[in-house]
Amino acid sequence: MAVTETAVTETAVAEAASGKATAGRTVVQDASAARAAHEGILRRQSARESAARTYARALPIVPVRARGLTIEGADGRRYLDCLSGAGTLALGHNHPVVLEAIRKVLDSGAPLHALDLATPVKDAFITELFRTLPPGLAGHARVQFCGPAGTDAVEAAFKLVRAATGRSELLAFAGAYHGMTSGALEASGHASEVRVARLPYPQDYRCPFGVGGPQGAELAARWTESVLDDPKSGVPLPAGMILEPVQGEGGVLPAPDDWMRRMRQITADRSIPLIADEVQTGVGRTGAFWAVEHSGITPDVMVLSKAIGGSLPLAVVVYRDDLDVWEPGAHAGTFRGNQLAMAAGTATMAYVRENALTERAAALGARMLNQLRLLAEEFPVIGDVRGRGLMIGVEMVEPVEMVDSEGWGVGAGPGRGGGVVVGGVDECGEGGGGGGSQAGGRAGSLVSGASGDGGVGSLRPRLPRPASPALAAAVQRECLRRGLIVELGGRHSSVVRLLPPLTITDEQATAVLDRLADAVAAVARNHVPGSGRQQQGRRRSGG
Repeated sequence: MAVTETAVTETAVAEAASGKATAGRTVVQDASAARAAHEGILRRQSARESAARTYARALPIVPVRARGLTIEGADGRRYLDCLSGAGTLALGHNHPVVLEAIRKVLDSGAPLHALDLATPVKDAFITELFRTLPPGLAGHARVQFCGPAGTDAVEAAFKLVRAATGRSELLAFAGAYHGMTSGALEASGHASEVRVARLPYPQDYRCPFGVGGPQGAELAARWTESVLDDPKSGVPLPAGMILEPVQGEGGVLPAPDDWMRRMRQITADRSIPLIADEVQTGVGRTGAFWAVEHSGITPDVMVLSKAIGGSLPLAVVVYRDDLDVWEPGAHAGTFRGNQLAMAAGTATMAYVRENALTERAAALGARMLNQLRLLAEEFPVIGDVRGRGLMIGVEMVEPVEMVDSEGWGVGAGPGRGGGVVVGGVDECGEGGGGGGSQAGGRAGSLVSGASGDGGVGSLRPRLPRPASPALAAAVQRECLRRGLIVELGGRHSSVVRLLPPLTITDEQATAVLDRLADAVAAVARNHVPGSGRQQQGRRRSGG
């Protein structure tokens, strides 16, 4: 592009950001110039940036201004942002307390780069962080500042537990996502040749055992115990176990609290450090400051990033002091002393704590989930609605009638996929009787009776409807047309994800749900059953 055209584009973008029209031009001309600037920036991005770019492909917008939930693009359009920097923006864009904290550091003349030297800014950050930690960890914790991304904190956690135990192998879970560096990828669900044993993660709709509910979680826990205790399992005693209290990229799968307590007991009994990856779930996102608090467990290690930096890059690993066996320099990073991020993070954590935003996230998230489950009863393209707090997922599926080899139907009816009661017990192991879980006719699920000793009883597998990445992508596009930004995730990228800031108002939440409902309705009207189904032969049970 010629220099003169670039200059014109930059001027148009600046005018769009300021909201001012150029003297002598009409509003129509200004809008046309803004659109041209928008398109030019996107065209240059496509020509110059890596093919590895992701969000920019599905979200062709050029943000020029943002505040709270709202983003304004270079073309003048406004959007409600339920991506929030992949969960980074706990307080939304440019919250006043965050901006004030950053300005204070800038105006003070303090160093912006300090490696791992002690500074007043770092001291305040650690004090606020320790104030929020689970009680069982806060009193005897150590913190290591890492490179400014969660994946480096994951790498640090692995190095730590390997050094502390003298062991090398790790335990992780199907569907996990822990980052993009080599060690973090090894522990993620799509890894191939690894030093990591993969364990089943409990979920209801696509339970790996075809059961769901408490019984599915019990089977997953028993599998874990068997792998660890069977001398012929091929899995040696590991250096650690890493888990997400809610699998985000895996499809927004909240771990059952009882299962979390079982994992804590299993690892404690065998002297296996438990690593909780709270990169996306932390700082109030799930309705507790840290998601492990829902189950009451205390992990040995916590991996933290995203929201703890208050929108700026920061990552730390917090761990029990008896694991602190590192030699000086065992883990380092040039940018581990990001003073602006520490100041922004301190302000964010304090604001969340002082304004009860965790309780707000829990209450508002529950209301949003209830509304979305009502939407699922209306549109069979929604197979499941799930989440915790303001971490919400809507799984899109093919609304087709199918029958398994034994004649058990997988219905096209609405709701969380149905869940026909067998022997008077529904998919969660509870007595049937009304409610959305029985409205759809999805073949049901589990049992002809549960054993009286707490066993799993007699199981019948249930078949969830096929995931539809095409439908999910269509919903994302329709949301964008309506000024709503959402993310996709899950095993087949078939889960529409909502990660709004914790500061979202009731009115904004209503607007988000209205736009999402309109998008789902538009996609459902135009959908030809079977056209968006995932390819046969790929994993169908989320494993």
